[in-house]
Amino acid sequence: MNRQRILLLSVVHPATDPRILYKIAPSLAIHHEVFCALPNARSNQQKSNIAFINLPYFRQLLSRLLFCHPVMLWKCLRIRPDLVHIFVPELIPAAFLFKWLGAKIIYEVQENLYKKFSIKQFNNGLVFRAIFRLFDHLARKSFFCVFTEDAYLQEYENLALPYAVIHNYASIPFMDEYGAREFPVNEKPEFFYAGVISMERCFDVLVTALSKLKTRYPDFRMHLFGPVRFQPGEAASLPGYAEIRPNLIFYGYTDQKRLLSYAKNAVAGIALLKPVADYPDSYTTKLFDYMALKLPVIASDFLLYRHVVEQSECGFCISPYDAGILYQKLLWLIQNPEKGAVMGRNGRKAAEIHYNWKQEEAILLSFYKTILEHSGGS
Repeated sequence: MNRQRILLLSVVHPATDPRILYKIAPSLAIHHEVFCALPNARSNQQKSNIAFINLPYFRQLLSRLLFCHPVMLWKCLRIRPDLVHIFVPELIPAAFLFKWLGAKIIYEVQENLYKKFSIKQFNNGLVFRAIFRLFDHLARKSFFCVFTEDAYLQEYENLALPYAVIHNYASIPFMDEYGAREFPVNEKPEFFYAGVISMERCFDVLVTALSKLKTRYPDFRMHLFGPVRFQPGEAASLPGYAEIRPNLIFYGYTDQKRLLSYAKNAVAGIALLKPVADYPDSYTTKLFDYMALKLPVIASDFLLYRHVVEQSECGFCISPYDAGILYQKLLWLIQNPEKGAVMGRNGRKAAEIHYNWKQEEAILLSFYKTILEHSGGS
């Protein structure tokens, strides 16, 4: 029996996107023939039965539409997939072409753009917003949908076809392979952050807290992994930034296989976001990654986060505007390593029981089976 062809497609996500590359693709490859089309993908980037299709990358939407989408269509239409799973809304028009040729389509919603437009720095014009709304509503009527958050269902009502919520929880085996944890005694404490680095994600608050911490621990290190979403001048104008700049290590976007090793000596993982856009309704993936790594977590005091962190007793939920409280929690974790280790183990236990990719994988595979056996909506 021939294995059905699955195309995982994005023109925005990096070639090492953890959800696509290290979770969805390997889970599907056990049962299907999987093609993964991503910007700057390399055919040898992962030793598995996943075929990679390299796409060019452009930051601006217009450039992608003109120069990336035609290349994507030329390369991907030829494989004649049975199912196409798109990860960004700009691919909805192309998805209709795949649908016309007989493929079934999954439209994955990873953010609530209706709320997120308010803080987007790129591709945020009124024309872009209007076009998005048009095609997004067409997709609701024509495609199967995957949502990464339960809260998105409040926006996406009356869907025409079956849908699934598949959270972006941590892959425990992956974390264990690349992020073995130690519990250090910290004369030179280290802290860990993985994700977009922006003022909306409390970089300004972090700077203020760390500038206070430097008076007690002048040799601390803050590991920051992810793209920076502010101008150098904005950071330079923050009080205390010049003093702590030597303590901050910016790595840029980094493959998760590499960055996890830097967490092994960390005192805490930072997961602070301000209550803007869709942040209060959406889990930040780093929260579950930190828990799987046995890192004590310092997260925003959103009700959604408190339900996880406080119930699991794996860290602190604090105001994302209060640098003084952040400083106090960092200091407490440095000075109470045994209690911090207990928090870390609590988080790991909760991840193993509730917040792991294995259970989400079961939902994914069941949903795919439903779609591929579905007689309509192809």
